[in-house]
Amino acid sequence: MSAARHWIGGQWIADGALFDSVNPADDAVLGQAHVGSAALLAQAAAEARRVFFGTTWSQAPRLRAQVLFEFADRMEAQKVALADLIVAENGKLRAEAMGEVMGSISETRYYAGLARTIRGTMQEMMPGQLSLFHREAAGVAAIIVPWNAPVTLLIRSLTPALAAGCTCVLKPAAQTPLVHALVLECLAACPSLPPGVVNSVNENGVEVGKAMVASPDIDVISFTGSSATGKAIMAGAAPTLKKVGLELGGKAPAVICVDADLDQVVRELVPGALMMAGQICVAAARFLVDARIARDFEARITAAFAAVRVGPGADPASQMGSLIDRVNLKRIEGLIEQAADEGEVILRGAALNRGAFLTPTLFRISDVASPLVQQELFGPIVSIETFDGEAEAIHKANATAYGLAASVFTRDAHRALRLSRAIRAGTVWINSHLRLLAEAETGGYGQSGLGRLHGPEGLNDFLETKHIYMEQGLV
Repeated sequence: MSAARHWIGGQWIADGALFDSVNPADDAVLGQAHVGSAALLAQAAAEARRVFFGTTWSQAPRLRAQVLFEFADRMEAQKVALADLIVAENGKLRAEAMGEVMGSISETRYYAGLARTIRGTMQEMMPGQLSLFHREAAGVAAIIVPWNAPVTLLIRSLTPALAAGCTCVLKPAAQTPLVHALVLECLAACPSLPPGVVNSVNENGVEVGKAMVASPDIDVISFTGSSATGKAIMAGAAPTLKKVGLELGGKAPAVICVDADLDQVVRELVPGALMMAGQICVAAARFLVDARIARDFEARITAAFAAVRVGPGADPASQMGSLIDRVNLKRIEGLIEQAADEGEVILRGAALNRGAFLTPTLFRISDVASPLVQQELFGPIVSIETFDGEAEAIHKANATAYGLAASVFTRDAHRALRLSRAIRAGTVWINSHLRLLAEAETGGYGQSGLGRLHGPEGLNDFLETKHIYMEQGLV
C-alpha cells in the first residue's frame, strides 16, 4: 500500500518525512507513513471548525446517520484486509483482530441509529414561562487513538462524535498508521460525507498531540491511553477550557471467592488476562483469591498459563500474539526481574528467538504498596494475591488508584452483588471477564479517567445542553 498520508478537507496530503511501520512479530517493514506537524494540525483544526460553523452538518441527524451506515458498510467490505493488517502491524491474534473489526462495524451502526434519537426536553416553570433544553453538538472534537486496538478505540470516539454533530480531527498512534489509513480510506469512500467533517494528521513524536490539546479551534479532546498522558492532556487543555474525555489506565482485579467454580475461573481468566498479550487496560491484572483455595487455584492457573501457545497472530495455532515492539518486550522483562525481587515468580515468562514475543508470567506478592501492584504493567504479567474474607477482598480490590474494571467469581448471587457494588470500578463482570459491548458504557473511577464511552452516555462528551427561555404570553 502507499505511504499513510494525512487527510484534511477531503484531500489526501503527502507532507512530511517518511517513517517505517514495523511488524512486531518479525521486525519486517510493512510500509511507511508521513510524519505530521503542528502546522498541519492547525490546518486540520481550522478546516473542521470552518465546516462546523459554515455548514448544516450539526443540524442534519439523518445525514449523519446515513454517513455512519455507509462507513459501516465500507468497513465490512474491507473486513478481511483490515483484520490482516491489524495482525501484521499490531501483532495480535487474527481472531482478536477480526473481533475488533466486527465490533467496530457493529458500534458504527449502533451510533448511526442513535444519531436520529438525540432529543431535548421542555419544562413549564410558571404559567406561560417555557424552558427548552436543547442538546447540540459541542463543536470540533479531537480524537487521540492508541495502538493496542487502533480500530475499536478510534470508532468508539469517532462515531458518537459524528452522531452528535461534531466535526473531528484525528491523530493515530505512531505504531499503527497503516491500519488507521485503511479505516480512513473506508470513510473517505462514503458518498454522503461532506469534505472536512473528518480530518486526520499523523504524529511526529509528541508535536501533533500537544498542538491538538493547545489549539483554540478544538473544543473537545477524547483520549484513550495512560494516566500520565491523560494528566498532561488535562493540564494542557486548561488554558482553553476544553471538554476532556479520558479513558486511562487500569489495574483490573479478579476476585475469586471460596465457592467459585475454578474450572470456569480459569476458562475466563486466561483470555481475560492475556488477550492482546495483556496490552489492554481492562485485562485482568491482579488475581485476588481466597486464601483457602489459593493453592488449588495457583496450580490450575499456572498450568493453563504455561500451556498458552505464543506465536504469530496469523498462525491458527497461536493463542497469544506478540507485544507491540521490542521496547515493550525489554520493559516487561525488567518487570519480571522486579517481581522476582519483591515477590515470588511462579511462572517466568521468556522471550522467543524472534520478534517481540514473550510467554506469560505469574508472580505471588503480598505487599499491596509495591509498584508491581500499584502501577499498570500492560503486558502478559499477572500478580496473585490472597485475602481472608469479603472485607479484605474489597479493601485489596480498591487498593490502587485505578478503577476501570474488575470481575467477581462466586456461586453466591448475594455475595456477587455485595462485592460488585463495593468495588470502585466502572465495570464489574460477574463470573466472566472482558465482555465489551457497544450498548454498555465503560469508563473509570479515580485515575482511570473521566466520562464514559459506548452506550447512550458515549454521546455526552460530544454534546452541550442549551437552555432557551421564553414567555409565551397569557390570553
